[in-house]
Amino acid sequence: QVQLVESGGGLVQPGGSLRLSCAASGSAVSIYAMGWYRQAPGKQRELVARITNSGSTNYADSMKGRFTISRDNAKNTVYLQMNSLKPEDTAVYYCNAEGIKVVETDVRKYDYWGQGTQVTVSS
Repeated sequence: QVQLVESGGGLVQPGGSLRLSCAASGSAVSIYAMGWYRQAPGKQRELVARITNSGSTNYADSMKGRFTISRDNAKNTVYLQMNSLKPEDTAVYYCNAEGIKVVETDVRKYDYWGQGTQVTVSS
């Protein structure tokens, strides 16, 4: 099993910055990617950013140029640097880890989720 713990959320003014972190522990599978998703009240959960072990990244269009995802594979930790924050960025941000386990020809994929951390952008 994998446990994910997020930190770094809080209240910030529009235009401000915030840095989120997520540490994975107790891995029972091989984690090949980690990412961030968010969910605002009344909206569906959406992708913020994702990064693979090889360093490949992808971002939601609305976050490109403002958010940067990075990771420390040795620590199984992923970070999200958020700049130029807007009120519409207000949401609960969830850390995600993608794992894989292979048993002979059987390939199983797993998704793990953190408890979420609140980000509020308001003046």
